[in-house]
Amino acid sequence: MTAIFEPPLSRRLRAARHVLIAGAGGGFDVYAGLPLALALRNAGVRTTLAGYSVSELGALPPTAWLRSGLAEVRPDSPGNDRYFPERTLARWLATQGHDPVVYAFDRTGVRPLRAAYRALVERLDVDAVVLADGGTDILMRGDEAGLGTPEEDATSLIAVAGLPVPVKLVVSLGFGIDSHHGVCHAHVLENIAALDRAGAYLGAFSIPPGGPEARAYLDAVAHSVREAPRTASIVNTQVASALRGGFGDEHATGRTEGTELFVNPLMAMYFGFDLDGLARHLHYGAALERTRSRTEVALAIEEFREGLDRPRPRRLIPH
Repeated sequence: MTAIFEPPLSRRLRAARHVLIAGAGGGFDVYAGLPLALALRNAGVRTTLAGYSVSELGALPPTAWLRSGLAEVRPDSPGNDRYFPERTLARWLATQGHDPVVYAFDRTGVRPLRAAYRALVERLDVDAVVLADGGTDILMRGDEAGLGTPEEDATSLIAVAGLPVPVKLVVSLGFGIDSHHGVCHAHVLENIAALDRAGAYLGAFSIPPGGPEARAYLDAVAHSVREAPRTASIVNTQVASALRGGFGDEHATGRTEGTELFVNPLMAMYFGFDLDGLARHLHYGAALERTRSRTEVALAIEEFREGLDRPRPRRLIPH
């Protein structure tokens, strides 16, 4: 079989025994990794789900904490009924007969997050980590006109880059969605081209429409909307619309009312990257290494931005 029939990202995961797929940013980013996780499980690869959590984890009992900054979330875990994506996903997994455990990393800086990742990797004997980003702001290197919401994504990226794991990858799902957070997607494409020249871009592929992973993902997203309609994921509901063949100003949640959407097939494509290569392109990555809190991360990014002569100006995609 020639390489054109198998994306490079898939080849890198082929020999993995246990893959940890973790949401890079807060909230529902872990859902962006769900189709890939289900594909791996269907291929017989052990797969575990986790996420950098922005949920209120203080209600979890002491027995749920595996160590500082790392908790195990199950369908019956106590927590905020209005917003708890990790528990919502655990409940959906239980309805499908999957292992109903989703691990939650507490909202910290790089150093404690890396320690929590290391503990989970060692505990589960993980040999591959995939960070999943719902959107494209994980691809922002710092000098763009708009970065989106980079704090969680950048923290996860630098934390995992320091782990001694054989395979480390990043997938981005939801091209175009981060426009509402100020991301210029001409810059996204420019960054991908630069990563390609550096050997860190691993190609793109669509979630096969109508396939088992697509059907399961659509069901999981619909379940999450039913569980908490007022805090439904803007990213994943648009990806789901794209997977159903939606196009244009199509709204699947009231949270996007008053804005103009551009749902399109590119939203249902995975863009894959070598994680270490992507981390090397983050201009302020070294400044994050010693951070312990989210506040320190935000300050490091702000300080870097203040030192720029001028960010890369916005430009339109000329098509």
